Amino acid sequence: MKEVRFIMHYIKKHKWQYIAGIITLFVVDFANLYIPRITGAITDGLTAHTLDWGGVKRYLLGVLILGLTLAVGRFLWRYFLFGASRTIEKELRNDMFAHLEEMDVEYFHENKTGDLMTRFTSDLNAIRMAIGMAVISAFDATVMTVMVIGQMMVYVNVKLTLLALIPMVVICGGTIYYGRIIHAKYRERQEAVSDLTDYVQESFSGIRVIKAFVREKAQLKAFTKANERAREKNLKLVRMQAVMMPLLEIFIGLSSLVTLVYGGYLAIVGEITLGRFVAFHQYVNMLVWPMLACGDAINTFAQGGASIKRVRTVMEAQPQVRDLPEAESGGQAQEVGLRTVQGDEEKGQGNYRYPLTGRITFSHLTFSHKGALEPVLRDICLEVPAGTTLAVIGRTGSGKSTLVNLMLRLYDTESSMLLLDGRDIRNIPLKELREQIACVPQDNFLFSDTLKANIAFGAAGEDMEQIIAAAEAACIHESIMDFPQGYETVVGERGVTLSGGQKQRSSIARALMKDAPILILDDALSAVDTDTEEQLLRNLRENRRGRTTILIAHRISTIQHADMILVLEEGRAAEVGNHAQLMEQKGIYYEMFEKQQLEAAMGEQRAALHREYSEKEAGALQEQEKEAE
Repeated sequence: MKEVRFIMHYIKKHKWQYIAGIITLFVVDFANLYIPRITGAITDGLTAHTLDWGGVKRYLLGVLILGLTLAVGRFLWRYFLFGASRTIEKELRNDMFAHLEEMDVEYFHENKTGDLMTRFTSDLNAIRMAIGMAVISAFDATVMTVMVIGQMMVYVNVKLTLLALIPMVVICGGTIYYGRIIHAKYRERQEAVSDLTDYVQESFSGIRVIKAFVREKAQLKAFTKANERAREKNLKLVRMQAVMMPLLEIFIGLSSLVTLVYGGYLAIVGEITLGRFVAFHQYVNMLVWPMLACGDAINTFAQGGASIKRVRTVMEAQPQVRDLPEAESGGQAQEVGLRTVQGDEEKGQGNYRYPLTGRITFSHLTFSHKGALEPVLRDICLEVPAGTTLAVIGRTGSGKSTLVNLMLRLYDTESSMLLLDGRDIRNIPLKELREQIACVPQDNFLFSDTLKANIAFGAAGEDMEQIIAAAEAACIHESIMDFPQGYETVVGERGVTLSGGQKQRSSIARALMKDAPILILDDALSAVDTDTEEQLLRNLRENRRGRTTILIAHRISTIQHADMILVLEEGRAAEVGNHAQLMEQKGIYYEMFEKQQLEAAMGEQRAALHREYSEKEAGALQEQEKEAE
């Protein structure tokens, strides 16, 4: 079974802990067998007057030694078995997190965050219980049952034992059937909880939108529906347990009743002694725990099996974007202007195996998203020399951001469509590639950490001089110093405590701090005012001199000083050139420029009229105040 093979890979790492725990558990079970025998011996001895006080003390000393053995043994098996299950839970969580970090963005488009979170929490908890407590219950139930039944047959009476076991056999059959049903019910319950978790996570992430559109009641109604579904799935499990446990206790009671009736009869007619009857009754009571443990183990194994399957599905998923054998072996690397960068390998400033100068080649680049009917990018051919500032502009949906994602290999192109320094991007190891590209994405994601940590996120360390230099270049230093805690200010989840412009400039500072051969700014200046934009662009030209920079923007004022401008139209390279050349062509770029100029002029005119109106209103108000005086 795939689930068993999957979890055994982790259990084998801790086999000695499991072996030690099971041996200790066996010793505890074995010691338990002698308590009824001692009780029976004392009863028979006292009844027959063959036992003196010295003999009683010896038996009591034996009970004390057994009690100490049980206490130490129960501590040790908990230490070994529970410790191993906790460690495996930690390893599974680490491995799953590391695996998900390797998955491409398409995977996260297809799998909801809430569902993945549930696998990290309740599913791993169910697995821990299955490889911890359920293992104990299963072993204890099996070994204890065999040993107790053996003692009942050898020490007491075979016929009485077989009669008492009839209800136990019914219990075993029922628990096996119960386990098969509970597996499916638990999986449905986990899926319902995943949907609920995802809905909560998405609602809280989009709380601003919910409030802005006054959708609180509608969201609450939808949440109540999802919550009710989760409740129903949980109740189905509870109903199963509510039926199973009382039935279990009924059959256990029947076994005890058979023992009392028939065992009492055998004691009366003298076939067994009173002491052995007392011991037998204790042995029957000792079988209650294994029977309960058997049902509990089957229930826990069923839940754990369902959770293992859900976790295994995640762990066995393979990224579509990954290093090719050519990348791992070195491929046919072309030594084109290679340079060596020294530093800390861990943080992406290491000895690059394929250091980039920044020359980019788009060779008939065509790309379609998974499941899309039409390509997003179509037959783009362009050579971008190293050290060039390339600007990309186009209408919404023209493929600008897709171009960025392809350069970072968040999506994969066909072979030889995108080259860096003459080398197919698919043949460059992902780690090497992404370490040498700094990117400011559209969403400007900031972590719930200090501004200092966010700016230094992609660098080798948190050198304050470099952080301040990057912040000054991004025109965010003064804003940071206005905060009471300066660079130690915690920005909150996704940078929620900052304005849009502050988030953008902090993201730019983070990219500049990385000091990579290629810098990509994906509409990264849309939330800053024109004066700040001009200063930022001047700083970028100075900071990035001799290195490749890609600017994606909607405003022509942002990109008009670029060395090369690519105009995308419906995924095609409609126009290429610098600002002057494109204006001479009087094509799409020219129309966009004229339209934006007209909008800017109208905006200035409206602002002027507003100022004039405000001045007249203020003058009229002053006249009214004078007349009133």
